[in-house]
Amino acid sequence: MTKRLNSKHKVDRRLKVNLWGRPKSPFNTRGYPPGQHGQSKSSKPSDYGIQLNAKQKLKSYYGNMNERQFRNVYKKAMMNKGNTAENLIGLLERRLDAIIYRAKLATTIFSARQIINHGHVKVNNKKVNISSYLVKEEDTIEIRDKSKQLAFIDVALANKEREVPEYLQVDEKNKKVKFVRVPKFEEVPYPVIMEPNLVIEYYSR
Repeated sequence: MTKRLNSKHKVDRRLKVNLWGRPKSPFNTRGYPPGQHGQSKSSKPSDYGIQLNAKQKLKSYYGNMNERQFRNVYKKAMMNKGNTAENLIGLLERRLDAIIYRAKLATTIFSARQIINHGHVKVNNKKVNISSYLVKEEDTIEIRDKSKQLAFIDVALANKEREVPEYLQVDEKNKKVKFVRVPKFEEVPYPVIMEPNLVIEYYSR
């Protein structure tokens, strides 16, 4: 587990974006990096710097993934047929924690990870407590019966800040989700501009 869990707001300011689109992000009022010299850093980034920033944004968005985990996702994307950038996004969106977050069963990607790690989630009627578990098309994900009364899940479902994307079918009453299909990049509701092509360029250097 990384320190990023305790510094989500610093991530926003360091990357100069409101990464998860949260109304309470301090980047909304302090749109510069944290630290003593945060307001004075204005140098033009290099091509490498731009690629690195794109990678850091995408990696940070999906919770506390470390570099080894993210690079492994990239390697899988390279091995699959088709566009590598599309494959990368498809693999990230198939992660169980991403689906729990997208389905609004958790308020943040970090909370989704915690719900899974604590054993509250089933995939195709089998308990899964691994956040990076890759869901397949037509798989059914649901909150376990003993956990359906958890108040924080109801709070997450009632949140109006996000919409459920079309590649998921959500049964809010039964707290159940069907993963209809792997999405295309343009279908993923990122609150900020993501550039997976630059991420591929970064790793292809």
